[in-house]
Amino acid sequence: MSDANPGSSPASDDKPHGNWLAYAIFFSIVAAIALALVSPHLAASLEIGGEVFLRMLKMIVVPLVLTSVMCGVLGMGDVRKLGRPGAAAIGFYLVTTILAVVVGLVVVNVVQPGVGTVDEAAVQAMNTEGQGSPKSKIVDALSQSTGLSKVEVGGVLEGLPQGESVQPNIGTIFKNLVLMLVTDNLFVSAAQTQLLPIIVFAIVFAGMLTTMHEDVSSITKLITQANTALMRFVMLLMNFAPLGIFCLVAARFGEAQAEGKFLEELSQIGWYFGTVLGGLAFHALITLPAIFYLVRRENPYRFILAMSKALLTAFSTASSSATLPVTLECAEEAGISKRSTEFVVPLGATINMDGTALYEAAAAIFIAQVVPGIDLGFWEQVIVAVTATLAAIGAAGIPEAGLVTMLIVLNAVGLPLEYMGLILSVDWLLDRFRTTVNVLGDSVGAAVVEKTLPDRPSPPGLAAGA
Repeated sequence: MSDANPGSSPASDDKPHGNWLAYAIFFSIVAAIALALVSPHLAASLEIGGEVFLRMLKMIVVPLVLTSVMCGVLGMGDVRKLGRPGAAAIGFYLVTTILAVVVGLVVVNVVQPGVGTVDEAAVQAMNTEGQGSPKSKIVDALSQSTGLSKVEVGGVLEGLPQGESVQPNIGTIFKNLVLMLVTDNLFVSAAQTQLLPIIVFAIVFAGMLTTMHEDVSSITKLITQANTALMRFVMLLMNFAPLGIFCLVAARFGEAQAEGKFLEELSQIGWYFGTVLGGLAFHALITLPAIFYLVRRENPYRFILAMSKALLTAFSTASSSATLPVTLECAEEAGISKRSTEFVVPLGATINMDGTALYEAAAAIFIAQVVPGIDLGFWEQVIVAVTATLAAIGAAGIPEAGLVTMLIVLNAVGLPLEYMGLILSVDWLLDRFRTTVNVLGDSVGAAVVEKTLPDRPSPPGLAAGA
């Protein structure tokens, strides 16, 4: 190898995708939306093409996370050097999540999208009087508003408790956060794309390898070569990205247009939709760039432009986990070292959910503004902020995971869970925007944490393969 970083390779110095790919993805999204508006049923029929592309992305997420995190730790040369960048990564993600929640609360309190903007009949339709568990109430409300059967809605909310006296609360979050760190079966976690226990295992295992020196040189070389091969596969897969993304976006927008209710629902809660978008835009274009500039003294918007392929892919897939391979590639092309991207970006795809946190805080206050007789004071909003922060960290990087954690946020301040049906019709679209913000936060985190990395070492056990 030409340098001591185990993640480096000649292939990593190539730039196989120029600006043409970002432009191609952008125009494929525009064309997909246009097709959905003109011929929604034709657009919806393209679902299989998008699903194939999405599955191909998800197919390599687990092995790529495993090898990239290990390469990131091995790149430190000594597990004892992991403390500072590790603390910096977690600290960055925690701070930006808190800032996102604050932005969401400020915007929704200033604009007040739930005051006098929603039809009273729509609000009353969400009111499920009578007894019943929180889960049964929300299943009834969502089934009525979406047209899905109660069995289908219940399948999405499978993890919620059934009993009347047992409600999701902040204790549920802490319990899930602790249990998310470990698994009793690594293969089951891999099959279910539960990335956090895989990341914990990769950090511990690679940290152990750094202490064994020449005894494990073959294993460290295998890990490095596997990571290089997987990244090359990502580059190959991205050649099909414009077509796959076209099918993904066309199918989802076509389905919404074919139902004929999307624009009607959007007009009902347009103020809420615009408020959340405004908050997400502020966080993505002001908060994160400000942190980037303060740490690196570089133009943050040039960096955002360099990440455009990943951001457009995030919008198309609505999944930070599925976008992870593209995020890694783009971050390296943007000039961030592999040591930082391989360690920080997979961790961010799991625990960094800035957009989700902002959305949950704003949505909770919006529902409080809509429901008659409810007025959340300062301390109730503080509870919303804390709960939204923890719930966002506990949200998996999968589409619409925020819906499940939203139930916990609402319950923390006693808001009726069934009123969440008011925002469900536009959640799939907002999910794409907040996922884009999440991915931007992951990449900015890698850029920031890079400044805390120790000087590049000469890892024992790799010199022989140089």
